[in-house]
Amino acid sequence: MRIAVDAMGGDFAPREVVAGAVLASALPNIERLILVGDESAIRQELADCGGAQDKIAVHHAAQVVGMGESPAQAVRKKKDSSIGRAVELVRDGKADAVMSAGNTGAAVAASALKLRMLPGVDRPAIATVMPTQKTPVVLLDAGANIDCTPRQLAEFAVMGSVYSRQILGREKPLVGLLSIGGEESKGNDVTKRTYAALQKSHLHFRGNVEGRDVFEGETDVVVCDGFVGNIVLKTSESAATAITRWFKSELTANWIRLAACALLKGAFKSLKQRLDPEMYGGAPLLGVNGVCIIAHGGSSRNAIYHAIRVAAEAVEFHVNEDIIADVAKLKEAT
Repeated sequence: MRIAVDAMGGDFAPREVVAGAVLASALPNIERLILVGDESAIRQELADCGGAQDKIAVHHAAQVVGMGESPAQAVRKKKDSSIGRAVELVRDGKADAVMSAGNTGAAVAASALKLRMLPGVDRPAIATVMPTQKTPVVLLDAGANIDCTPRQLAEFAVMGSVYSRQILGREKPLVGLLSIGGEESKGNDVTKRTYAALQKSHLHFRGNVEGRDVFEGETDVVVCDGFVGNIVLKTSESAATAITRWFKSELTANWIRLAACALLKGAFKSLKQRLDPEMYGGAPLLGVNGVCIIAHGGSSRNAIYHAIRVAAEAVEFHVNEDIIADVAKLKEAT
């Protein structure tokens, strides 16, 4: 796989992005990583990393889209931005996927404008994988679209189902619609109309799910608009961080608890890995005519490594081809 990496995107770019790319270059399914951005800065970071870098190339781009910039304006005005040039490599067939930890809106806008949408898909959606008591759940949209129509939400359900099936290995993904109650009558007008559409679809639709159901592991795909999804995602991340800190504070309160910690070290390590968002890699932008992976702005080199891994997997398992086929089934059914 050839992956274009926005080397200037993220809070710790280009240092952590380049270091993560060097780690990912050892993956057996990686043919080439193309680091896009300020060539001199990237090559300096590569020199600092050391080691074999035969699979890494550099593609110069003079501009960077800042985290606080307007995505639409930045994509239009900054023609030589690192995210724009990285997406163009995919468009021009020089890369199989693009990965960025930079401005999320800019990554969405550049991908939608330059790659266009898959046939039958109205809007793209960010799908994020979250841990549960059982198997991981796919939540989408996690921030690409603030307002959505029932048709768009139904398409998100299709795309999330395909991703859960192809990447996470769920044979028949169970889809839930995020609402304020489990009953069909609960929710706003958009939610109720989406419920009706999903009932008619070919998907394995379980009905409405509430926020408390997300982490139980009984649902494989949870669908909502990007406004709600982004709040759910960031609230969950914040809650996990806060609970971890509280837990650590209580466990180190006295020597008796510290002694008990030594016996439970293995369990704590496993729990930390299970809750670590970096282990799940970046979030795919589903629906665009190409593969785009969006990583957290604060990604470390380990997170970048896993985001590149996820990008390669999305290409390898032909996710987009299955999305096109399943969206066509949705239209026939509804």
